[in-house]
Amino acid sequence: MRSISVLGATGSIGASTLDLVRRNRDAWRVVALTANCQAEELARLAIEFGAELAVVADEACLPLLRDSLAGTGIEALGGPIALVEAAARPVDLTLAAIVGCAGLAPTMAAIEQGRVVALANKEALVSAGEVMTAAVARHGTTLLPVDSEHNAIFQCLSGNDLGNVRSITLTASGGPFRDWSAEQLAAATPAQAVKHPNWDMGAKISVDSATMFNKGLELIEAHHLFPVALEQLRIIVHPQSVVHSMVEYRDGSTLAQLGPSDMRVPIASCLAYPARMDTPCAPLDLAALGELTFRAPDEVRFPATRLAREAAGAGGAMPAVLNAANEIAVAAFLSGHIAFTRIAVMVEQVLERYAPAPPVSLGDVLAVDAEARAQARALLEFA
Repeated sequence: MRSISVLGATGSIGASTLDLVRRNRDAWRVVALTANCQAEELARLAIEFGAELAVVADEACLPLLRDSLAGTGIEALGGPIALVEAAARPVDLTLAAIVGCAGLAPTMAAIEQGRVVALANKEALVSAGEVMTAAVARHGTTLLPVDSEHNAIFQCLSGNDLGNVRSITLTASGGPFRDWSAEQLAAATPAQAVKHPNWDMGAKISVDSATMFNKGLELIEAHHLFPVALEQLRIIVHPQSVVHSMVEYRDGSTLAQLGPSDMRVPIASCLAYPARMDTPCAPLDLAALGELTFRAPDEVRFPATRLAREAAGAGGAMPAVLNAANEIAVAAFLSGHIAFTRIAVMVEQVLERYAPAPPVSLGDVLAVDAEARAQARALLEFA
């Protein structure tokens, strides 16, 4: 029996992870589960899986969590420090799925245990890539990518030398607006943006898919996970979301990983690594699919991938600035304060105005993140 902690247990990634654990109860012992403020749901999961510890990031939700766990013997804590304490508990595998920069410190705490971290928090590598990868090397941690694209690349690289790689291609569905005109994009609503055609995801990541910022962030993440030259990383739009990524080798061979649009597939790859495990996902029926199509991304209608590539090329703190500005812009769009097309404009304006020194510690990263958010909020006052 292996031990596991799930950071972000009530989100979509956490739910998919616990579904797999539920189907293999004899293989896992759940140590810690965390959530932002979904106290009753977190308590239900903690009781179901016999967790040792349940933590809410929002301390105001702690009384409800304690009431919900009364008499169970499960420890209940709250606040950012408690999140880090939960992540620092030694387990065989930590699933890090806390959304946004709130997940940076807990992810770092998990990395510092020197075990296995299955990373679903892309901000960890986008905002703090050099700091995080240095910590992974220092502590001998095994870092497994959960994102479907990065997990696909990881599988396609298995047993091969990065020196033999000609290119790595991340596929993008293109989101719900991939065929929309510039005029239609300007009038897009939050309700339309969160209706992803292929994946069931949260509001923020769904908007990121619609703008293509999600793919831009994934390009930066891939640059840290798979250290090839930036020009060797490519993006292609693949509306069916069946091919999750591809690796081309110098002999002309291209390996691709295919699978259903279900996050339980890459999560299972991480849980079972280096072996394989069963999932309830239906096998691919390629004959029923009929065809797989690909097209080049349109960086005029969707400038996010260009901005991400430029931020990655600049290096240092610029990816963290891009990520923070995007989070503020997406929140403003979802609340109805700005138009959909204003998201990328805001991010580019912040990148032009704020160029801090490269961060050397997690504290530096968080300071950059805070200032970039402040810069973005200042722009909103004049929007």
